[in-house]
Amino acid sequence: MLELRNLSSGYGAIEALKLINLRIDSGEIVTLIGANGAGKSTTLRNITGLVPATSGEILFEGRTLNGVPTHLITAMGICMVPEGRAIFANLTVSENLDMGAYLQTNKSENTKALDRVFTLFPRLKERRKQAGGTLSGGEQQMLAIGRALMGNPRVLLMDEPSEGLAPLIVAEVGRIIARLKQQGQSILLVEQNVKLALGLADDVVMLNTGRFAFTGSADEVNNNQALITQHLGVF
Repeated sequence: MLELRNLSSGYGAIEALKLINLRIDSGEIVTLIGANGAGKSTTLRNITGLVPATSGEILFEGRTLNGVPTHLITAMGICMVPEGRAIFANLTVSENLDMGAYLQTNKSENTKALDRVFTLFPRLKERRKQAGGTLSGGEQQMLAIGRALMGNPRVLLMDEPSEGLAPLIVAEVGRIIARLKQQGQSILLVEQNVKLALGLADDVVMLNTGRFAFTGSADEVNNNQALITQHLGVF
C-alpha cells in the first residue's frame, strides 16, 4: 500500500534521512525504530508532505506522493496521530473528532467512523461534551487516535503514541493498536518503547542517524540482542 524508495530529506543544510526504503502491505503493522534523532518523525513528515523529500520516491497504492499537498494526502487515506497528541484543547471531544472528518463528505461513513471510535474508546463517548484540554494524558491520546480514525484511513501513521503515559495506559494503548490490526488497519508505527513496538509489529525498519540500519521481522529483532544494543542502546 505504501512504499518509500531511496528516500532522502533534510532541513536546510542538515540531512535527516538518506536512502531509506520501507514497505507496508495491507493489514500490516510496520514499526520504525531508532534512537532519538534517527529520523523517525521526519519519515512520517515526508509521507504526509509536511517536509518535502530531496530525492527518492513515496508511493501510495502505486501513485507518487512527491509534491502532493498534505490535505490531499490525508484525503487519499493517509492519516497521522502526531507526536505529543496535538489535540484542540479548547474544543470538546466531539468537536475534535469532527475535525478529523473535515475532508469527509459522506455523512453515513462519518457516522460509521464515529461509532467505531466510540466502540474503541467508550470513555470518549462519556466525555464527548468535555473540553479536550481537561482530559487526562491517556484520554488525550485516545482522542488523538480517534480523530485520525475519523478520516477513515487506509494507512494510519502513529508517532510515539506511548510518549509520556503511565505504564498501565501504555499497555492500554498497545491493546488498542492490536485491536486496530485485528480490524485490518494498516499502520506505520514510530515508537521509542521498543518492547511495545516489537510486540505489535509484523516487520521492523531500524534507523541509525538517518541511515537505514536493518529491516526484517519483529521476531528477528527480538532474537538479536546485539542488534538492539548496537542501534538502540539498552533494551
